[in-house]
Amino acid sequence: MDDPRRVEEGLGHTPLVKEGDNNHGKKEAKVDDADSIEKEKEERSGVSNQAEERKGEQPLIKQKSKRVATLDAFRGLTIVVMILVDDAGGAYARIDHSPWNGCTLADFVMPFFLFIVGVAIALALKKIPKVKYAIRRIILRTLKLLFWGILLQGGYSHAPDNLSYGVDMKQIRWFGILQRIALVYFVVALIETLTTKLRPTVLDPGHFSIFTAYKWQWLGGFVAFVVYMVTTFALYVPDWSFSVHHQDKTDRYLVKCGMRGHLGPACNAVGYVDRQVWGVNHLYSQPVWSRLKACTLSSPASGPFRENAPSWCRGPFEPEGLLSSISAILSGTIGIHYGHVLIHFKGHADRLKQWASMGFSLLVLAIILHFTDAIPINKQLYSFSYVCFTAGAAGIVFSAFYLLIDVWGLRTPFLFLEWIGMNAMLVFVGGAQGILAGFINGWYYKTSDNNLVNWIQEHVFINVWHSERVGTLLYVIFAEITFWGVLSGILHKLRIYWK
Repeated sequence: MDDPRRVEEGLGHTPLVKEGDNNHGKKEAKVDDADSIEKEKEERSGVSNQAEERKGEQPLIKQKSKRVATLDAFRGLTIVVMILVDDAGGAYARIDHSPWNGCTLADFVMPFFLFIVGVAIALALKKIPKVKYAIRRIILRTLKLLFWGILLQGGYSHAPDNLSYGVDMKQIRWFGILQRIALVYFVVALIETLTTKLRPTVLDPGHFSIFTAYKWQWLGGFVAFVVYMVTTFALYVPDWSFSVHHQDKTDRYLVKCGMRGHLGPACNAVGYVDRQVWGVNHLYSQPVWSRLKACTLSSPASGPFRENAPSWCRGPFEPEGLLSSISAILSGTIGIHYGHVLIHFKGHADRLKQWASMGFSLLVLAIILHFTDAIPINKQLYSFSYVCFTAGAAGIVFSAFYLLIDVWGLRTPFLFLEWIGMNAMLVFVGGAQGILAGFINGWYYKTSDNNLVNWIQEHVFINVWHSERVGTLLYVIFAEITFWGVLSGILHKLRIYWK
């Protein structure tokens, strides 16, 4: 006899089947075979269905792909436009910042910066092995931006025209371009980092799944939007006063307000918040609203004030203020969405479809809000329509660059933009803030105006073309932008970068 344990385990001899039971055994065998075949079919069908479902699903974490050249080219374009409008805007007022409502070429610079910051955050924080380490890096980066912002735009540096340095701490400007970028970067990057474990592991099929997968990022942008809108339209703005100091006297002016929800220059909540938080003496002392028709006959260019100009024409206003910077968080949120699309959609057509549809939708929404007078497009207030208009434009330009550079391979014409984008911080500090020009101006002959920069601008460009406007424009294009493009290309070859 077989060991009972071996029989129980199926290792013993099988019992003999009687002749009468043979047909029954065959029937059972046939049934078993049919069941196994049917089961195998079901398993195969299940595997096939799972495979089809997996095709529709897109994993949130993708393998690292090659660098997208559009990122650097777009960043470089933003720096180039900034140099152009800063240094040629005085000669061509139409490309300078809009005095109040409306949007000019200069008004695209800041939101384009914030847009590409958002895109870069999505790519930089695509994989976060250690959250604490990532948070430390975010804080350190934020502090660096704040330091450079206060140093360059707080009043300490007077480059390039004035060779002196130093600032009265009673009048230091606390907020500026880099400070706004620092705030937006900190908030958007922190949300991206802290919500790493809250994201789903797969991206469901569908056009809107990319939005639901990153709902916490959109929630952060929505909170910023609500805070801005409620404060802008509900905060009571009382009368306020300021002083203008001259060499021999001090004039004091009073601005009558006492209202809520005003979107004009004098009594808006954006300016009131900055006056309360920073103090009226720490705001930008030459706001662009001084070029309005109510303030000067030279509008839209700068000029002497009208005799009957309102008192607020001479007042300070911070274009990169606290409340408007809270609204600017939404620009970074839209930018990080474009970065998420870049990560999760691998097909060119899918990416462009997502980007273009959102870009045009934002443009249409902004135009409706502006021309119905619901919310005017206004850079100084960083209005919601301004966010939509500039973010939509950024998305369309980004899509066009991607199509030309990364899809069609037309990279060579945009190489100088890529090089500048790879050294964006260097070009911003040295070029846009005039630090290099200020250094060169320090080596003058007899008088400080007799320096190499002024000589080149006057004798090589203005005198040759017999036009200060044309000469200034050509100087900015060929002596400044071209110079920084060549220098950035050399630094790229040497693998030297300062972003």
